[in-house]
Amino acid sequence: MRRLRSLIARVVRRRAHRPTVPEATTLSAAAAPGDPGARVGAPVPPDPGSPAEAPGRVDRVNPQPAPLSEVVTTAEHYDVVVIGGGPGGYATALYGASAGLNIAMIEKGKLGGTCLNVGCIPAKELLETAATYLHVSEAAEFGVNVGEPSLDWSTSLARKDKIVDGLVSGLGSLLKGRKVTVLDGHGRLHAGKKVTVSGGSSGDLELSADAVVLAPGSLPRTLPGFDVDGRVVMTSDEVLSMPEVPKTAAVIGGGVVGCEFASMMSDLGTKVTILEALPKILPGLDKDVTRVIEQSFKKRGIEIRTDVKVEGHEPSGSGTSVKVSGESLDVDVVVVSVGRRPNTDDLGLDGTGVVVSDRGFIEVDGTCRTGEDGVWAVGDCIATPALAHIAFMEGVTAVQDVLGEDPPGIDYGKVPWCVYTRPEAAFTGMSEEQAKEAGLEVVTQKSRFNHNGRAMIVNQPEGMVKIVAEKDADGGAGRILGVHMAGPWVTEQLGQGYLAVNWEATVDDMASLIQPHPTMTEVLGEAMISLTGRPLHG
Repeated sequence: MRRLRSLIARVVRRRAHRPTVPEATTLSAAAAPGDPGARVGAPVPPDPGSPAEAPGRVDRVNPQPAPLSEVVTTAEHYDVVVIGGGPGGYATALYGASAGLNIAMIEKGKLGGTCLNVGCIPAKELLETAATYLHVSEAAEFGVNVGEPSLDWSTSLARKDKIVDGLVSGLGSLLKGRKVTVLDGHGRLHAGKKVTVSGGSSGDLELSADAVVLAPGSLPRTLPGFDVDGRVVMTSDEVLSMPEVPKTAAVIGGGVVGCEFASMMSDLGTKVTILEALPKILPGLDKDVTRVIEQSFKKRGIEIRTDVKVEGHEPSGSGTSVKVSGESLDVDVVVVSVGRRPNTDDLGLDGTGVVVSDRGFIEVDGTCRTGEDGVWAVGDCIATPALAHIAFMEGVTAVQDVLGEDPPGIDYGKVPWCVYTRPEAAFTGMSEEQAKEAGLEVVTQKSRFNHNGRAMIVNQPEGMVKIVAEKDADGGAGRILGVHMAGPWVTEQLGQGYLAVNWEATVDDMASLIQPHPTMTEVLGEAMISLTGRPLHG
C-alpha cells in the first residue's frame, strides 16, 4: 500500500535525523498528585517563518532560565507547562518528557481526569460486571450448573474503585519516573506564558514556560429542570457510584454513554427507557449497524423513544415522573446523558490571544495551536471528538509541534469509535449515508456473526460487519471508506478496519490477507473477500 510505504519511510527519516537529548531534570520535587484533565471554530493561521523560528517552539532542551528582569523571582521556568492532568494533559507531559523536555503539569483533583475517574475506566468495569452476571446466568447452557446468580453491588463498586485507584497510582508513578513536576492546584494562564497555581497543596505559585498546553477537560452537561441530586437525577458521574441498581430508569440521551448505561442497567435487571431527541440513537454509526443494537435492546426490554422532547419531571415518592412529549414516564431514577461541556470557565486567559467560542471551546488550528503564540490546547476543551484516545494523540501532536517536527495533524473523519454496549459497536470512517452525502458512489457488503464458529462458541452470535467502499470505474469495490461493526468484542477487532481506512487500502488489499481460524475477525475477512465478487462462506 503506497501510503503505508510512505508513512514508514517518513518515520525512518525522522528517527534518523532526530537529535539525542539528555534526560530532563525537574526544578522541584513533585507535589501531591492531583485530576481533570469533548472541540474548532475559525482556524488560527499558522505562525510565519520556518519551524525553528516559530514562536513558542522549543529548539533546545532545558534552556537556561530567563534573566530576572524577564521572569518574576518567584517563578520557576519550564520548557512546557501543562494545565490539566487528564488524558490530553498527562499524554502531553509523558510524551514531552520522553523527548527530554522539562515539564510541569498542574492538576486540581485526581490524576487521570474524567476518563480514568468518572468515565471510560469505571464505566467499562461496571459493564464487565453486567457481562459476568449475564454469563453466569447462561452457564447452564454450557453444562455448568451454578444456580441463579445474585448481585452484590457494593462488591462491584469496591472492585471498580480498586481498579481506578490502582491506575491513578500507576499514572503518578509513571509521571514521577519521567521526572514530570506534578503540581496540585488550579492552573490559570496569563499574558506572556505566565501560569499561576492556587488553591491546592502546592500553594500559590507562578510559573513561566517556553510553551503552554491547555488541557482542562470537561464537565457533564445538564438539562433545565433536572437538578442533579445524585439520588433521583444523575449524570454519568453519579451513576458510577449509585448506591443500588434501580428497578426502573429513564436515560435521557441515546449517544454512546447513554446507550452504555442503558445496556449495563438492563443486564442487571433494570427496566430502561432511552429518550432521544434525534431520529436515531448512536449518531455517526451506520444505520444498518445501529439497527443491530436497536433490535438487541428491544429484545431485552429496553424501550427506545426517538424524536421526543423531554420537558421536565415531577418527583413522586422515591422516584419521579418524567414529562416526555406530553406524556408521563414514572421511573426510580433519571440519567441525564446529553454530552459534556468544555471546562474553560476559569482558565484566566486575560491578556492572551486564546479565543474561546460561544460554546466554550478553545479555538485551535490543525496542530492544536491557539491564537496565542506558544500556547496549544488539547482534549475535551477543543471542538474535536471527546475521546481519550483522541486527546492522547492531540497531546503528541502538540509536543511534536513544540519541537518543530511538523506533525501531520489528525484526520478526525477517520478516528476509531467504540461503544461498549451488548452487543458492542465500533466504527471508523464514513457510514454509507455519509459517503453518499459527500457525493461518492459506493459499494457495500454486510457479513454476519451468526455463521461464525467462534461467536457461536461464546454464545454471542448477534451482529454484523459492514464495509463501505468507493466504487471503481469498472463498478467493483475499490478504496475502503468505512468499517462499521456490531457484535461480540468488536471493540477489540476494529484495528484492522482503522488501518485499512487510514492507509487508504483497497478491498483487494484486505481480501488478500489471512484471518486466523477460528476467530471473530474472520467476519471482517469474509466481508472483504465477498466484495471482490468471489465470496467464500457468505
